[in-house]
Amino acid sequence: MSFIHSRNRIRGKLIDDIYAPNDLNLKVPKYKFPESEHEPRHVYQIVHDELMLDGNARQNLATFCQTWVDPEIHQLMNECIDKNMIDKDEYPQTAELESRCVHMLADLWNSPEKTDTLGCSTTGSSEAAMLGGIALKWKWRAKMKELNKPPDKPNLICGPVQICWHKFARYWDVELREIPMEKDRLIMDPEEVIKRCDQNTIGVVPTLGVTYTCQYEPVQEICLALDQLKAKKGLDIPVHVDAASGGFLAPFCDPGMEWDFRLDRVKSINASGHKFGLSPLGVGWIIWRDKQELPEDLIFWVNYLGGNMPTFALNFSRPGGQIIAQYYNFLRLGKEGYRKIHQACYHTAQYLGDKLSQIGPFTVIYNGRGGIPGLLWTLKDPKNSNFSLYDLSEKLRSRGWQVPAYSMPAHREDLVVMRALIRHGVSRDLADLLLSDITRSLEYFKQNPVQSPLQEKDAACFNHAPKV
Repeated sequence: MSFIHSRNRIRGKLIDDIYAPNDLNLKVPKYKFPESEHEPRHVYQIVHDELMLDGNARQNLATFCQTWVDPEIHQLMNECIDKNMIDKDEYPQTAELESRCVHMLADLWNSPEKTDTLGCSTTGSSEAAMLGGIALKWKWRAKMKELNKPPDKPNLICGPVQICWHKFARYWDVELREIPMEKDRLIMDPEEVIKRCDQNTIGVVPTLGVTYTCQYEPVQEICLALDQLKAKKGLDIPVHVDAASGGFLAPFCDPGMEWDFRLDRVKSINASGHKFGLSPLGVGWIIWRDKQELPEDLIFWVNYLGGNMPTFALNFSRPGGQIIAQYYNFLRLGKEGYRKIHQACYHTAQYLGDKLSQIGPFTVIYNGRGGIPGLLWTLKDPKNSNFSLYDLSEKLRSRGWQVPAYSMPAHREDLVVMRALIRHGVSRDLADLLLSDITRSLEYFKQNPVQSPLQEKDAACFNHAPKV
C-alpha cells in the first residue's frame, strides 16, 4: 500500500511536460554553485538547449578535426568512458591496442624498425609535436656535451607554423627560426632552411599540410639539402615531420611521395588521429624512427597504478576511448577504405576550387592539389571591391557556414584569404550548397555594397597567427 502512495506522489513528475516543472521556469545559476539538486532530465534539457546555439559542426569548414564518425564508434566510446588509458596495469587490453596502433603507424610510415619501434598516443598532434621537439633538444644537448661545447643556445627551424611550435619554443627555451612567407613563396624551401642552420640547430620541422595554405612542404628536398650540408660542413641536423594532417593522407593518396622514414634524416613524425585519421577528438600520435631517437632519460617509470610501467607524455590521465576508436578505424577501413574516403574529399575540394575560380572575383591560391583536401582563395582586387573576405565570411555565417577569413603571418600580412577544409562528411551536395550560398552572397553585395568593409580587428574571423 505504501508503494502505491509513493507512486502517486511522483506521478506528476513522470508525466509532466519537460518545460512545465518549476526547475525550467526559473533561471539556473550560471556562475555560482547551485544550492540544491535537480532532476537529471531537466538539467540535460537545459544544457542541450544551450548547445543548440553552437554552430553546426558539419558546416564548420574552419576545423581540421573530424565531425562525423560511424555509429559503432559512438558505442565504443560509451563503453570506454570509464577507462584511464594511462593505467596500463588495470586496462591491459587498452594498452595492447595502443601498442598495436603504434606499430601499425610505424609500418604505414615505413619505419625500418617496425616491430621494435617506440611511440605513443597523445591528446592531439600538438602534444605529440611537443614530445618530438623535446627529444630533439635532448639529443642535441647530449651531442654538445660530447663535443665539450655549451648546450645553451638551441634553435629550431620551421616554416610558417601552427602555434604549437611557438609554444614549444617558448616553454622549452628554444629559439624558433621561422621562415617567413615572401611574395609568392608561402612555405619553407630548402634554400631558406640551409641559410638558418648552424651547430646549435636541434632540428628542422617541415609541415605536411601547412595550416595557413593546406600545402605540403618539400620534405624530401629539405632532407637532400641537409645531406649536402653535412657533406660540406659536417653539420648533421635531424628532421622531425609535423604530419598533423598529411600523415593520414599521403600514405593512402600519394604513396609514392617520400616524406616519412624512407628518408634516413627523418627521425620522428607526429600526426593527429582526430583529423584525417578519422577518430573523434582528441587523439594524436608520435612515432620515432627507432629506439635510439628517444633518449632514455625522458622515459618515466611509475609503479603506483598497480605495475611498473613506462610513460612519456605531458598528460597523465586520459580517456581510452579515442585510442580504441583509432584502432577500430584501422581495422574497419584499412588502406583501401582510407583511400576511398580521402580521395572523395580531394575530388570535392578540387571541384570547389575549380568552380570558385569561375563564379566570382576570386583568385584561387590552392585548389586541393598538392596538399590536404581543402582550398584557399583571395580577392583579385581587394582595394576596389565592394566587400571584404571578412564580410563574406560573416554573410555565410547567416546560413550556418563557418568559412574563416584571416590574414597571413609576418611578411605577408597584406594577403587576406579564405580557407575551406573538406573532411569526411562534406559531400558534393554540401559543396554545391556552399557554392550557391557564396553566389547568393556575391549578388547581395552587388545590390548592397558595403560602405566600410570589415577589417580583421572587427570581424569574427579565424586566425592561427600566434601573438608573440
